[in-house]
Amino acid sequence: MFELLLTSFPVIIRYFQLKRRGEVMTVWNMRTAVFLWAILAFLLFLVIFYFHPKSYSGLLPFRTVSVVAQTSGPVTEVAVQNGQRVAEGDLLFRIENSAQQAAVRQAEANLEKLSAAETQAQDALKLAQASELEVRAKLDKLRVDLENAQTLLARNVGTQDAVRKLDAEVAVAEAELVAAKAQVDAAESDIAQSIPAQRKAAQAALDGARVALDQTNVNSFTDGIVTQLAMSVGSPASQLILSPAMVIIPDRPDGLPLRITAGFSQVARATLYEGMPAEIACDSNIGLSFRNAVLPARVASIQPAIAAGQVVPGGRLLEPNDGLTRGSLLVYFELEHPEHEAVMIDGSGCIIQTYTNNLSGFTGHVIAATGVVKAVGLRLKVWGSLISGVGLAGGGGH
Repeated sequence: MFELLLTSFPVIIRYFQLKRRGEVMTVWNMRTAVFLWAILAFLLFLVIFYFHPKSYSGLLPFRTVSVVAQTSGPVTEVAVQNGQRVAEGDLLFRIENSAQQAAVRQAEANLEKLSAAETQAQDALKLAQASELEVRAKLDKLRVDLENAQTLLARNVGTQDAVRKLDAEVAVAEAELVAAKAQVDAAESDIAQSIPAQRKAAQAALDGARVALDQTNVNSFTDGIVTQLAMSVGSPASQLILSPAMVIIPDRPDGLPLRITAGFSQVARATLYEGMPAEIACDSNIGLSFRNAVLPARVASIQPAIAAGQVVPGGRLLEPNDGLTRGSLLVYFELEHPEHEAVMIDGSGCIIQTYTNNLSGFTGHVIAATGVVKAVGLRLKVWGSLISGVGLAGGGGH
């Protein structure tokens, strides 16, 4: 309507010319003015709708966290309610854990057995070391006796039988020394290698049992609001991601800019650019005060691919006719003023109006000025949706 009014001045001028001459206004004498009006209206419509594209598919996307159990069993306690705010680490629910507690006690007992075995191994090492010293002393004495017997035999005082007997006793003592050393090595090996390895295995088993016990307590991994709680005491704990026990709507991360997404016609790719000014009007922000109903924003980024062209490997060959429905150009927007992020509600549906202002020269200024028509139209749309109560839903690509 504004476009028609702005371009109707040729018709108005011609009307007053005919009125001043006293001529009757007919289709024939108005043909030139009507033709000029049609040309101007067409050019103005083209400039406005091409350089200032609009999207009705604006959306403030957000993620949810599905809560599932990591172990099976009946639920013994539900610590939260629908709508309750939870912090990271808060208990959500507990699962029956008698088997896990028994496994922890068994692992702790095995670890205590290893402590006793280590004490026994140290005692065995002391006994083996004492036995080695005893055999070594015995061997030293027998070697001295053998040397004395050999000396006496060389002087024709001793006997050959005494030498042989002592030689045999020395050999036996040397064998006993080797056996004693082996016992010492075995005890040292138990203390230095075998028992530590068994202790590590037992500690790992204990850690695993404690992890399994901890898994019976399901805690929140994020700050947020609990919703869709679908369990009670006695319910089996769900381990299926498609059937979660509850859903948590997480809080927005601090310092991360809020981004609104919108789909534009692929034709708008030649007009849209990063940093392009825009205005966002969301259904959830409309009120009688009209405060924060239209928020300034800018284009943050443009996705470099069209989702409709994505090819997923499968058992069927690609059918080109399936791509007749053109996909949208995905554009991300950020609010111009960070304080406005507090008034935005996750999941809000929005209308997004963009404005071209990067063209230079007189023509660029004219094109930028025509954006006021779209700005007024956006506000009338918001006003109309408030009066009608049907929201901002609409159609069209511009």
